[in-house]
Amino acid sequence: MSRDYDAARALPRSRAGSVVQPLALNPWDVVLCVSGTVISCENAIVVVVIFYTPAFHAPMFLLIGSLATADLLAGLGLILHFAFVYFIPSEAVSLLTVGLLVTSFTASVGSLLAITIDRYLSLCNALTYYSDRTVTRTYIMLILTWGASICYGLLPVLGWNCLQEPSACSIVRPLTRSHLALLSVSFLAVFAVMLQLYVQICRIVCRHAQQIAVQRHLLASSHDVTTRKGIATLAVILGTFASCWLPFAVYGLLGDASSPALYTYATLLPATYNSLLNPVIYAFRNQEIQKVLWAVCCGCFSSALPFRSRSPSDV
Repeated sequence: MSRDYDAARALPRSRAGSVVQPLALNPWDVVLCVSGTVISCENAIVVVVIFYTPAFHAPMFLLIGSLATADLLAGLGLILHFAFVYFIPSEAVSLLTVGLLVTSFTASVGSLLAITIDRYLSLCNALTYYSDRTVTRTYIMLILTWGASICYGLLPVLGWNCLQEPSACSIVRPLTRSHLALLSVSFLAVFAVMLQLYVQICRIVCRHAQQIAVQRHLLASSHDVTTRKGIATLAVILGTFASCWLPFAVYGLLGDASSPALYTYATLLPATYNSLLNPVIYAFRNQEIQKVLWAVCCGCFSSALPFRSRSPSDV
């Protein structure tokens, strides 16, 4: 998400484009830079695996690839921001890094919503999921996600910033309070939609499990196990997203430029960790991706056999 934390707004208030004196090293910025490095490496693996594996060009994996790409850019943005703040401290340059971070984190959240929508539709339209309509729908979601994200990221670069009016700054300089409020409300709306869709997904999965249990004359305990697994998956996905993003989204609505920098870092760091956890939840848990990763580790990538990807509800 957006965050020119600029050493927690310790960056001297100079005119746009002017060069300011180097800042004292802030431990929080170091942690964010290290986190960005880990995030970049982790998501780069996912992007490379999906890009170079033809079987992963199915709609489900394109959405996971979009998520990994967004998180990869977020990690690179964290690294670049640290480098520019401490080695090339120009406010004009900081606008570019903030624009990159706004774009990448917004695209990450948007990709999560697209994945949720795809999972829901795959269950509602299981018989027609593997069709050209699904491919078209996937590309439309990707275009809308990245188009909106780029627009959000360009706003501070094109002038919607507080460099000339410090009193209008949010907890994340140089974003204005109105801009950060727009982003926060957008993320809260995405969470509300994801919550509703995953509740519906859980209901559909539980109903299907019950029908299968009745048809196969299985014990009620097997249905209970499937239900618990569905609820556990729902809890992990939504719990991770909520614990990472909600504190920062709420604080972004309540705080302003005079708010303690400690609170900004304390809510911002968990938000970045969402990009750290996304590959684990959406990519590395997928059995097909695990097979390719094991093949790469064993040095037999070229011998990996093609396969038909499973339904996104299995991811």
